[in-house]
Amino acid sequence: MQLHTEGVAMNATATASAVSSLSLSQRLIAGGLALFLGLVLVMGVGFAGDQAIHNGAHDTRHAMGFPCH
Repeated sequence: MQLHTEGVAMNATATASAVSSLSLSQRLIAGGLALFLGLVLVMGVGFAGDQAIHNGAHDTRHAMGFPCH
């Protein structure tokens, strides 16, 4: 089996340069949007009316070792 790693290094370099080319305000906006989306997902599932969704998220939190009560 032969692994091709040439593209991996190039992709990592391209990603690093793309991130470093963003201004501080752009990075803060992206981080804020990611935080907002994460909170919407966690709160939306946590307070979902359907018990199957809520219980699935609850069991997942316990499986990852996250204390929730």
